[in-house]
Amino acid sequence: MYRVVDTHAHLSDLEDLRTALERARGAGVCAIIAVSANLKTGLRTLEIAEEYPGYVYPAVGLHPTEIGPDYHEDLMFVEARAGDCVAVGEVGLDFWRRRGEPSKGEEERRRQVYVYTKQLEIAKRRGKPVLVHSRGAWALAHHLAVSMDISKAIFHWFTGPLRVLRAVLDSGYLVSATPAVEYSRAHREAVREVPLEQLVLETDCPVAYRGTPSEPADVVRTLRGVAELKGVSEGEVAEVTTRNAREFFDLP
Repeated sequence: MYRVVDTHAHLSDLEDLRTALERARGAGVCAIIAVSANLKTGLRTLEIAEEYPGYVYPAVGLHPTEIGPDYHEDLMFVEARAGDCVAVGEVGLDFWRRRGEPSKGEEERRRQVYVYTKQLEIAKRRGKPVLVHSRGAWALAHHLAVSMDISKAIFHWFTGPLRVLRAVLDSGYLVSATPAVEYSRAHREAVREVPLEQLVLETDCPVAYRGTPSEPADVVRTLRGVAELKGVSEGEVAEVTTRNAREFFDLP
C-alpha cells in the first residue's frame, strides 16, 4: 500500500461519504482535496472539511458550467471563504461541445471568461493556488492564468493539444491524472508527456469511468495507470506525486 493524495474530489456529491472515506483510508489515501462547483456545494465542502480535519482539505470555486443568473453571489462566497481553503477551484472555462451540438454562444463564453478572471483575481489576492478546468478552451485558460500572474495552478484532467500542454508545463504549472489514464487516448498522451515532477493524481469523483462511479479510493487506479503508462514503479509514482501535492497545497 502506498500513500497517495486525491487532489480533486467532489465529496459533496457522494451518496455515502463516510463509507467512501473509510475505503479511501484503507486504500492508502492520506489526504483529499475536496473541490466545489457553486455556492451550495461550496458550503457542503467546507462542512465536510470541518468534519474530517487533517484529512479533507477544501477548495471553493464556481465551475464554468454552473454559472447561473445569480453568479455574483457565488463570486462573493468565493471571495469570502477562499482564505479558509487550500485552493480556489474548480474554476476555468468549458467551451466543449459534442458532435452535433451547437457551439457555446458568444455571450456565454464572455461570461465564463469574466467569472474565471474574477476568481483568478481572488486567488491572486488571497495567495491561493488554482484548480483549472479547461475543457475545449485549453489555450485561453492557460493564457488567462499567465496574464493574471498566477504562480501555482493545476490543469485538471488535461486532454488538450500537446503544444498547449507544453506551454502549461513551461509556465511551471502542474497537471493531474485521473482513472481515465487507463483508456482515454487524449489523456494518456498528455500524461505520458508530463514529467512526474509536475504530475499529481486525482479521481474527480463521483465521475463514472467506463460506467462505474468513482470515489477517492479509486485514485489507486490512477496511480497504477500512470505507473504502467510511464514504465516506472508504483512506489516511485506515489512518492513523487504525493510530494508534489503536499508542496503545492502546503499540506502538513
